[in-house]
Amino acid sequence: MKPILFNTEMARAILEGRKTVTRRVVKPQPDERITAGGNTLELLVAACVPYRPGDILYVRETWTQDGDVYRYKAGFYDQNRKWCPSIHMPREAARIFLRVTDVRVERLQEITEEQAILEGFEAYHSDSGYYEPATLGFVETWDSTIKPADRDLYGWQANPWVWVIEFERCEKLEGA
Repeated sequence: MKPILFNTEMARAILEGRKTVTRRVVKPQPDERITAGGNTLELLVAACVPYRPGDILYVRETWTQDGDVYRYKAGFYDQNRKWCPSIHMPREAARIFLRVTDVRVERLQEITEEQAILEGFEAYHSDSGYYEPATLGFVETWDSTIKPADRDLYGWQANPWVWVIEFERCEKLEGA
């Protein structure tokens, strides 16, 4: 069982059944000379894929503890408490488990409207009356999660190679 981090909004989207795919930056990014070869890229990334179909992941999310009880920011409405970052969440505190169903690599900007919806985003009408596609929410959230110093490498405009990880919720495995 491997960990995977999600922010509060994305953990909530998983719990609500709106999120069944996530994208993560391929690190290190493949050399442009290699990526021009197509099949060479597939061989390169197959060697360093972070997850494989069938893997069970436990979600690390923002949390706190009251005695023996774990609480999660994605489902708890007392937001004025002291929250612990997801990176520090112990495995035994996990409540969301995911089974990987597919992993592929693509450029970030290849995301479609359908894929943005599977990422947990929704199209909406803005206050000014314009239709805003789900991809707009995805792009804004993506860039908000990238450190400013890394945006030239991994931000939307950089169009990095990303892992596209599809998953389904599952129960915690016994003994895991």
